[in-house]
Amino acid sequence: MTATPERPRSPRRRGPFARLSLWTRQVVAELRKVVYPTRKQLLTYTAVVLVFVAIMIAVVSLLDLGLGWAMFEIFG
Repeated sequence: MTATPERPRSPRRRGPFARLSLWTRQVVAELRKVVYPTRKQLLTYTAVVLVFVAIMIAVVSLLDLGLGWAMFEIFG
């Protein structure tokens, strides 16, 4: 006689409110780990981002002007 193999039991599924509660607790736990930048770091990061954006604006503008000029020369 062969024994029926037992299936591994799946963990019992929680209700929607229990899952919402678990999610909220996990979010709060993760937010407690956040390290906020100092004022000096924040100003430095802001300056770096603004300089980078200004450089990218200049690059895209120059490409646009150059390609526009080339198209005007090619197609008249």
